[in-house]
Amino acid sequence: MIKKEDYFNRQIQLWGEETQTSLENKKIAIIGAGGLGCSLALALGTSGIGYIDIVDFDTVGLHNIHRQVAFTLKDENHPKADVVVEMIKAKNPFVKAKAYDMDFESFKTLNNNHYDLILDATDNLQSREDIDRYAKSLNTPWIYGSVEAFHGQVCFFDKASFQVFNISDHKPAGITAPIVMHIASLQANLALRYLAGLSVIKDKLYYLYFNNNGELITQKFSMPS
Repeated sequence: MIKKEDYFNRQIQLWGEETQTSLENKKIAIIGAGGLGCSLALALGTSGIGYIDIVDFDTVGLHNIHRQVAFTLKDENHPKADVVVEMIKAKNPFVKAKAYDMDFESFKTLNNNHYDLILDATDNLQSREDIDRYAKSLNTPWIYGSVEAFHGQVCFFDKASFQVFNISDHKPAGITAPIVMHIASLQANLALRYLAGLSVIKDKLYYLYFNNNGELITQKFSMPS
């Protein structure tokens, strides 16, 4: 039988058994099971968080697989949320994960109104605006992440409003696989610190990009409420 103290040994070394045990009572929702969602699920699904809901209406396509780490070629045409949940459970025997094969509008009507944190893994500004409204209606913080080409953005939204963004139907021209994993990793680290009771800077946007010389630049912007 697998023991929790063995499975989570490295994290217990980091912050002790009490903090690790506290994660078992935390519940999160990941909205989107694409590139960001797959990496978020992989990182957070193996960290000891007790309850994880995955929301996505789409199925796996061939063009998804290179940057969506939960999927293999055999998963093509399968519901993304279902595959991601199977992956989480295969990696971590202690997590309770549930798939919601539906769009966010349908999900909001289910009265799943107790989350400690909501994570955005969508691919358009309109959905993030909806997540912001939903999270604020529940008085629940959420973490925004977006990627395009070689750059991305991350923000822990608490009091600030997503309405400061110019909400438009912008579609990224292309995305590299590593930047998807990098941004999701930053989202996951913010999430885990928050859920473990560690300090997190809220309502600050981190914008990361490579300049023309290939140097990684990080800019920070305080978000108005």
